[in-house]
Amino acid sequence: MNRSLLLVLCALPALAPNQQEPVQVGLATYTTALPAGAKRPQDSIYRTSAMKGPMPTNDWWSSLSWMPLSDTMFPHPLAVRAVEGGLRVFYPGARLTANEQGIFGMNPAGNGDLVIGHSAVSKFSEARADAASDWFVSAMFENGSKKLRTSFGHGSPFVFVNVEGGNPTLAFTEKPQIWSGDAGAATLGVSVGDRHYGIFAPTGSSWTGLEGTKWMAETKGKGYFSVAVLPDRSAKTLELFHRYAHAHVTDTRVSWNYNEKSSVVSTTFTFATKSFEKSESGTLFALYPHQWSNSKASLTDHSYSSVRGEMKLGKGASFTTEMKFHGLLPSLPLTSGTDKAKLTGFIDDEVKNESRSKGDTYWLGKEIGKLASMIPIAERVGNKSAADLFAKRIRTAMENFFTANKPDGSAKSAGDGVFYYDKNWGTLIGYPASFGSDIDLNDHHFHYGYFIRAAGELARRDPSWVADSKWGGMVKLLIRDIASADRKDPQFPFLRGIDPYAGHSWASGHAKFGDGNNNESSSEALNAWYGMILFGEATGDKELRDLGVWLFTTELEAVNSYWFDVTDKFHPPSYTPSVVTMVWGGKGANATWFSGNPEMVHSINFLPITGASTYLGLYPEYCAKNYAALVAENKADDAKKPPKSKNATDKDAVTWDAWADLVWMYLALSDPKEALAQFNSRPKDFKPEEGNSIALTYAWISTLHDVGQVDRTITADSASYAVFKKSGKRTYVAYNFGKTPRIVTFSDGTKVKCPANAFGIKMAQ
Repeated sequence: MNRSLLLVLCALPALAPNQQEPVQVGLATYTTALPAGAKRPQDSIYRTSAMKGPMPTNDWWSSLSWMPLSDTMFPHPLAVRAVEGGLRVFYPGARLTANEQGIFGMNPAGNGDLVIGHSAVSKFSEARADAASDWFVSAMFENGSKKLRTSFGHGSPFVFVNVEGGNPTLAFTEKPQIWSGDAGAATLGVSVGDRHYGIFAPTGSSWTGLEGTKWMAETKGKGYFSVAVLPDRSAKTLELFHRYAHAHVTDTRVSWNYNEKSSVVSTTFTFATKSFEKSESGTLFALYPHQWSNSKASLTDHSYSSVRGEMKLGKGASFTTEMKFHGLLPSLPLTSGTDKAKLTGFIDDEVKNESRSKGDTYWLGKEIGKLASMIPIAERVGNKSAADLFAKRIRTAMENFFTANKPDGSAKSAGDGVFYYDKNWGTLIGYPASFGSDIDLNDHHFHYGYFIRAAGELARRDPSWVADSKWGGMVKLLIRDIASADRKDPQFPFLRGIDPYAGHSWASGHAKFGDGNNNESSSEALNAWYGMILFGEATGDKELRDLGVWLFTTELEAVNSYWFDVTDKFHPPSYTPSVVTMVWGGKGANATWFSGNPEMVHSINFLPITGASTYLGLYPEYCAKNYAALVAENKADDAKKPPKSKNATDKDAVTWDAWADLVWMYLALSDPKEALAQFNSRPKDFKPEEGNSIALTYAWISTLHDVGQVDRTITADSASYAVFKKSGKRTYVAYNFGKTPRIVTFSDGTKVKCPANAFGIKMAQ
């Protein structure tokens, strides 16, 4: 069953256009009046009247709608930018470089390789988004009746152009070499340095200015035109591209399906085209590595270079990928090797700690995420009172944020904890905000993912709390903000939080950077989709659960390809670090926004560690490699600093000066014995990372010490499962969210009995 149009949450009330009173969603409320002291995004949205509805943000092309003229956009294999003269086009793949700092495929200064312009307009004051589909966008340049409309998107080697009130022009910074065609030919093959392009004017067109750097196509009133970056400069390749050049892409659509029985997630990418001349059906498209390595698409023998690795050229109207979903759990189970008395002491310490009940959406989110991880641990050691207390603390914090007015009925200010719906942009903003989540619409999937995950944990214990008539409707509103699957949603754009073709999310709302958009903490993005899966499972909403599974599986494949490169296939050999910490449109960086500390540089893509984080261990050999690199980087970093005290009693032990708990938990995925030894040697005053706890750290490491490494070769007919292997023996784990017992069947035939709302565990003999 296709899931692309699911999650139509029609039970939620519609937003009143000018309503100032709080909007009721079950017991929850949010405001449509900007809270006192709050900041909101800019009023200006650079889009034409043709583009209606909630505004997409956090996309690879978002700077087009936030600026009069865009910053650089990276649809890959091309890079484009709206400039005064029109649309600048460049192919970064011919000039890729890499070193220990990053992988670079940027757009150099100036107007090379070429600018597509309008014969009657020398300078445009702005370009506006005119239409957007799932991975394509159109930029409209206008001056009265004179119009230049350009369309481009992920994977497409083409820029499709429509001109009104004049002819298309091309401006080059250096005189290109023409190797096919002449002034009387509609189609030209040209090279700008080592970059090759096909120029496709309508049949019967001719050219002026070919002796210089400013060309014009005399199209005799035909307004269509296209430019394509070519993988080589052969006549045969030019002819292939000519066959598709006048079939303009008019729409792109993604659809998905999760087959729970086989644990396979399939995604279909479909192109709609309009033919202005006799053309081949479909179009040409370049697949990213995470796509072609999981697809049987019809591929040519052509490819492009990109900062993501080789992009292979396909043809047709659609293609499909298939990926395995490796399961996740609400938490790891406890095993016989866990010292429950010790763990109970750690839980008691958390009970004594005064939890944060207020704060901005990120730091409060991390707090309730920590508490959500504590609940199942407390349950497993039989400490019901602690589990109940942690749940109460979560409810208190979330119910406060989910209420727009103070107890006396007066409106909350920005510092009180409140959600505001911004109709202009079509987004829900939580205040207090942080990291630009208000004015820039940054990081909503990071922040709200913690709330959604915590709500999923509450739903596992008490489904009544998340009923739409109580607090669940507000949780679904947060889900719609970051991942509405309804293309006709009147309040939120379609799938704000994921770029389906690139395979991952983007953090910046506006993408106003020379390197395009960026995403740093891939693990916090996955945490959002994990939360959706838990919430869907716990509430019996399989449509929502399946959407979460698709998002999680898709982003994880991108993470394992572009952040971690777990198979060592996609990062260039000259890129020496073991991880790309931050993925940008035009580069992959070995850095963070906030620290150069090696522990933080690595661990920002580990946290929060939860029952879903077994995905980090799907490739234990990579975990060992990544940890070894971290050790080496840490020693090099320590050599630059004054001497410091050891974290361990052994004088030769590895030492960490930040987030050691996260490092130990990651180490446990490849070497749990060493991880446990480092944990046991921690100083008495050790403080874990803000969103983590000593209890979770110990429970995670001790369980892995007993069951071994994650085994990715086995799947199950359930979304909630994991398989581990130690000394050749497997441990099968499943969790049943249902109200009745069930049997979970694993792909090797093993069957595990799961009681209602409980773990089922089977250790192979």
